[in-house]
Amino acid sequence: MLRRGKRILAAKAKVEPARRYSLKEATEMVVSMAGAKFDETVDAAVRLGVNPAHADQMVRGSVVLPNGLGKSVRVLVFAKGEKEKEALDAGADLVGNDEVIEKIKGGWFEFDRVIATPDMMGAVGKIGKILGPRGLMPNPKVGTVTFEVAKAVKELKAGKVEFRVEKAGIVHSPVGKVSFGAEKLKENVQALLETIIKLKPSASKGIYIRSISLSSTMGAGVRIDPLDIKSAT
Repeated sequence: MLRRGKRILAAKAKVEPARRYSLKEATEMVVSMAGAKFDETVDAAVRLGVNPAHADQMVRGSVVLPNGLGKSVRVLVFAKGEKEKEALDAGADLVGNDEVIEKIKGGWFEFDRVIATPDMMGAVGKIGKILGPRGLMPNPKVGTVTFEVAKAVKELKAGKVEFRVEKAGIVHSPVGKVSFGAEKLKENVQALLETIIKLKPSASKGIYIRSISLSSTMGAGVRIDPLDIKSAT
C-alpha cells in the first residue's frame, strides 16, 4: 500500500491542478504516468450541464471506439431460428433462450454483454431484475435489442461501449488501455466526446460539456480543456 501511495503522489505532482490540458497533452500524460505492473485501463469522466432527474435531459448512448477497448468481450445473444446461426457466425460466444435464462436465474454470469432480438424480450424480461442492476439488460436505445444481430455482435466485439449520465451529471466510460499509446487513446476519447455532443438534449441550456478528466487505473486525473474539443459547447 505504501508503494502505491508513493506512485500516486508522484503522478499527481506532475499534474498542475489549475491547468486544463489539450486532449493530446492529456493522453500523453496519462500514458507517461502509468506505472503499474499490469496494463491499466484508461477512463474518461465527462461532467455535463444537464439534470438527469428530468427525462428530457437524460443522456444515454453508445459508441464503437475506433481502436477498441483492448480486452475480449463475451457476448450472449438471445435469439431463435435463423438468428441463432447469424449470431454465432458473427462471433457470439453463446446463443440461447429459455435454458440460458434458467441458468442466469441460478447465478450463471459468464458473459459481459447481452443482445436480444425483439421477439425474445418477453422472455428476457423475466430476468430484468437480475440483468438490470448489473448493466446487462438489452436496450433498443443502445442497439442491443435488434434483429440485426450480426452487426450488434461485431460492434460489441470491436469495442462498442455504452454510457449513461449519472445522478451527478457525469458520464464515466472506459476508453482503452495504457498500452494503446497516446494517439490511439486520443482517437477513442475524441469518438466518445463527439458522440456525447451529438446527444445533447434540447432542454440543456448553457455550457453542455462542463469538464473532462482522463485517468488510468492507478494514475492521477488529468483535466482536459473542453474548448480543445471541437463543438464542445
